[in-house]
Amino acid sequence: MDVVVLAGGFGTRLRPWTEGRAKPLLPVLDKTLLERVVECVPNELIDRVVIAAGYSITEMEKFFSSSDLPYDIIISVEDNPLGTGGAIAKSLEHLTGNGPVLILNGDLVSSVDVNQLLNYHQEKKASITLSLWHVDDPSRFGVCGLDESGMITRFQEKPEPGTEFSNLINAGCYLIERDVLESLSSEKHSMEREVFPLIADAGKMSGLEFKGYFVDAGTPSSFIDATQVCISNKRYNVGSISNDSWFYDDIISGSIISGSSVSSDVTIGDGCEIVDCVILSGAKIGNGCKLFRCLIGESCIINNDSNISDKVIGHHEII
Repeated sequence: MDVVVLAGGFGTRLRPWTEGRAKPLLPVLDKTLLERVVECVPNELIDRVVIAAGYSITEMEKFFSSSDLPYDIIISVEDNPLGTGGAIAKSLEHLTGNGPVLILNGDLVSSVDVNQLLNYHQEKKASITLSLWHVDDPSRFGVCGLDESGMITRFQEKPEPGTEFSNLINAGCYLIERDVLESLSSEKHSMEREVFPLIADAGKMSGLEFKGYFVDAGTPSSFIDATQVCISNKRYNVGSISNDSWFYDDIISGSIISGSSVSSDVTIGDGCEIVDCVILSGAKIGNGCKLFRCLIGESCIINNDSNISDKVIGHHEII
């Protein structure tokens, strides 16, 4: 099937990591965030991925032209932000299949079963089928109302606490039929606000809840969550786990490291305490440092006895 990844944002919540860097190329353990997003699609279902993006195009083209991914990458360039609907409409010119198209939000690391979603979509003869995730607090999300037959009947965008009619949210992975795609406007518009309600009102939108894990990796804290989910589910091909942390290389260090991921060519001094951190390649951490819930950029230097919490440290910074 054709797969479209919506990656049009600037990654502002992950700055300064994303200043001059493409968010889809940020590493989550041994793979890029883009690969993590697409990982939910079985290899036998995919031979091409279209990335709908509006910035860092040259960087992504260079990276993917030399990568050994098992699928081709095509970038659908947005000269101006088009919203989710306009971005999907623009990607249509790059789609070559004839079945439903899978749309993935570019921040999501999840255990959604795409084969199961596809079977359900076909069974319900739906125009669009959303993957759904249960949350205790849906106030930050788009809430979906599901009837007994598995069809979505209504939506509620970011409800005030206590006013929600459901705890099921749109999990950012959905199948859409080509006749719906071809009807989309090329102007800027939102699938969630303008297209989904119309399809639901017509009785042609189904929803399927899945279990496992679901992380929106678009913020510093959730990016850490995404790495920890990949660690706990052993989603890596290189490197190894020691206790509850992942290491690209074998590191000999007299330090306490937990809940963290440590990329290649990283040095860590003695007497450090590193908890729930993501450390990118080439970083150098001095003796006696205490780092909690930090994103440590490529080739940055953390001097001895630094004490840092809840900070994104840019690439090549010296602290």
